[in-house]
Amino acid sequence: MRIALIAPPWLPIPAPGYGGTETVIDHLARGLQDAGHSVLLVSHPQSRCPVDRVSVVPAEDTVQMGRGSIELEHVVGAYRLVDGCDVVHDHTLAGALFAASRPWLPVVATNHNRFDRTRVAVYSAVGPNVGLVAISRSHAASTSLAMAAVVHHGIHVDDFPVGTGSGGYAAVLSRLSPDKGIDRAIGIARAAGVPLRIAAKQREPHERAYFDECIRPLLGDGVEYLGELTAAEKKILLADAVALLNPIRWAEPFGMAMVESLACGTPVVSSSSGAAPEIVEHGVSGLLGDSDDDLIAALGEVHRIDRGACRRRVEEHFSVEQMVRGYVDAYSRQRDLVASGGHGSAVS
Repeated sequence: MRIALIAPPWLPIPAPGYGGTETVIDHLARGLQDAGHSVLLVSHPQSRCPVDRVSVVPAEDTVQMGRGSIELEHVVGAYRLVDGCDVVHDHTLAGALFAASRPWLPVVATNHNRFDRTRVAVYSAVGPNVGLVAISRSHAASTSLAMAAVVHHGIHVDDFPVGTGSGGYAAVLSRLSPDKGIDRAIGIARAAGVPLRIAAKQREPHERAYFDECIRPLLGDGVEYLGELTAAEKKILLADAVALLNPIRWAEPFGMAMVESLACGTPVVSSSSGAAPEIVEHGVSGLLGDSDDDLIAALGEVHRIDRGACRRRVEEHFSVEQMVRGYVDAYSRQRDLVASGGHGSAVS
């Protein structure tokens, strides 16, 4: 198939630092091309993903992330460029709605965020040519909207080194936000007597405010903030950690950091909310809990987890190849639905 991927306009594909959605799109574009498909990526002009690429919005206009007018300009321009494709895979919010202007064009739209009020309102109004995709079963169950598919994210497992946990510390890999529970992670690690290294994005005003008010005062005494790491630095951090500590306060739709940690053989200690139970097999590739006491106890027991089992968990369930197969199936079904005059998002 000739497949167009429309990425959000804000960051290059792949992102130079933290950028979960951008990493997924990069893996998917490469994986589709490796599987023999032709890929056109509409993305930030500084993207480096080795597929056919075009851009609509100049890089200088993407600095202020989230501007609705810029996303609309990006989407309108993108759909002018993709009419010759067999299917469009849209990763923006505005694009799923704008796709109604191309009723003959099969569109698969992945929501990478929670199904909040705004997204439900927009996705409820998409045209019959659009099939919605959730990124975990938990994610799909959080809304009454019908899903065309559930497709877990995947990574290139061989890109991640298998570590031994020789650093002796727990790691946090995240963005700076209260719902990520980094302040909670500090308390848990201290109570368990385990050093903590925090790698977290700090670009937006609300991220800086959370860091200044809730994280900076807690640093020291075995707790270190590393800033935002490069992809290579991130892999070293994860491979040398005894565990990834992930005490999130929300039902996270997926959790790429957990998959990347497991690929390094590093078990995950996480809240049991959202997609965590789909990613982490409790007692085999990590330990899940609800309270701080649960997670403190888990850090004390995490050395019992077999690091080889962690790696196998990703190889068997979260590879790029499996993600590609899931999306190609969704593309084919959506193309057939549109060709037959049927409706998208038919499978819940």
